[in-house]
Amino acid sequence: MFFVVSKVFGFFVQPSNLFLCVGILGLVLTATRRARAGRALMAAGLLLLAVAGLSPLGNWLIEPLENRFPPWNPAGGAPDGIVVLGGAISPDVSFPRAQAGLNEAAERVTAAVELARRYPAARLLYSGGNPWRRAAPGEADVAVALLERMGVARERIIVENKSRNTVENAVYSLELAAPKPGERWLLVTSAYHMPRSIGIFRRLGFDVEAYPVDWRTAGDEGPLFPFDSVGSGLRRTDTAVREWFGLVAYFVTGRCSALFPAPLCPGSDVRFRLPPAPY
Repeated sequence: MFFVVSKVFGFFVQPSNLFLCVGILGLVLTATRRARAGRALMAAGLLLLAVAGLSPLGNWLIEPLENRFPPWNPAGGAPDGIVVLGGAISPDVSFPRAQAGLNEAAERVTAAVELARRYPAARLLYSGGNPWRRAAPGEADVAVALLERMGVARERIIVENKSRNTVENAVYSLELAAPKPGERWLLVTSAYHMPRSIGIFRRLGFDVEAYPVDWRTAGDEGPLFPFDSVGSGLRRTDTAVREWFGLVAYFVTGRCSALFPAPLCPGSDVRFRLPPAPY
């Protein structure tokens, strides 16, 4: 039920969809006795689309998410395992085309290959199913073939191909990884998605270390400049707003360890302060 509600709610949370709906509602109202209100809604929808698509709003919203966790520091030694969250490959495109269809989050895959080569003893778990059909082949099935072609031995790869969202990523990854006390596991995902992902894994007691990739902003300089196309700006704004609402929803429903998870202080452990996770 949570999955269905999250997908429906997520559609309307995205500013591009919400503002378009406002404009369409306005258009419908122009044919009624509330034509004046309809014209106002149409103008508001158009203005909001322009602001979300051309202004730096998307960068302003996404940068705090991306800056929450710093790049991973390898000084602590080699990890025992690496969890890579799906989202970089589209199975709906990959299977019909018989080729891995990578998107703008492709750094999740390239970072996995880089880490696998740097730490040959570490296990590699790729987590990603089909977001709409659990029984259908998932993203991880495409990823494992791609990783093999890029030089990662098949026996090193753990395939998790049932998950449809980040909660299920964490639940099934924990089952398959079965981390032992003292083991160090990295979590590879997009920087903007790292706070929510870390919070969910912590909520389950899976103590992973953040390995953020796929930054969308340049840092302190990026947010100052507007976008050169409405499509680019809307995509960035949609991504950021969806992630912020996801943080709130997952925290309120008890699926995330904190409202805005951050790097832990040495010696801290959120597992001892939380009741059992509701999964």
